[in-house]
Amino acid sequence: MIQLTSLYHMAEAANWPAIQRDGLHSASTLLGLAGILGEDRERLEKHQRLTHTELPNGVQLRDQRPMPSTALASCLIGISPSEWYALINARVFFWLDPARLNRQRAACGPRPQVVLTVDASKLVAAYAEKIAVTPINSGNARRRPARRGAATFVPYAAWATSAWASEAASLGTPIRPSSHSPVELTVAGSILDIMHFVVGVQQLAPDQLFTPVHS
Repeated sequence: MIQLTSLYHMAEAANWPAIQRDGLHSASTLLGLAGILGEDRERLEKHQRLTHTELPNGVQLRDQRPMPSTALASCLIGISPSEWYALINARVFFWLDPARLNRQRAACGPRPQVVLTVDASKLVAAYAEKIAVTPINSGNARRRPARRGAATFVPYAAWATSAWASEAASLGTPIRPSSHSPVELTVAGSILDIMHFVVGVQQLAPDQLFTPVHS
């Protein structure tokens, strides 16, 4: 089995004080904490966010421009684009590869960011039941998007015992080799005690890329 060591989460620098105080939350949880209800919540949670959004409490949500609904409709299996947006918004995301994180950082333009380096083994030990891993960048549906559905989010316990078998069985796609590394690790809902697992913090100035520190 592939060993997970470090995980990387990039957040808007404007959200960093709230993260230190209240933990990491999914977009859906952040909408609830900000008191967003009704049509506004439906629009932000179940439809593509075309613009960067600041909530009434000052928390910022990124746009979802790489996930147009027309592209999703061509690659989703068993769920609708609105269900996919809801699925994405219900999770906190970590990268395993700093290069992928830096591609996301480039897409954020000049806005300052903060990158949290997290001890993977400690986070998994504490949150295994809420963790799922993905074999693709679930937030990008451009340029020949991979087929995807709810089964793209493979529960950690299933991945640990049978790699990507459940994804292939549910989506009808060729099974990926067990050597195929997860692209993302996700946690459903919130990680209130995220600072307990953080082993490094790097503030990124406008347009600055992340440089991992190796011990």
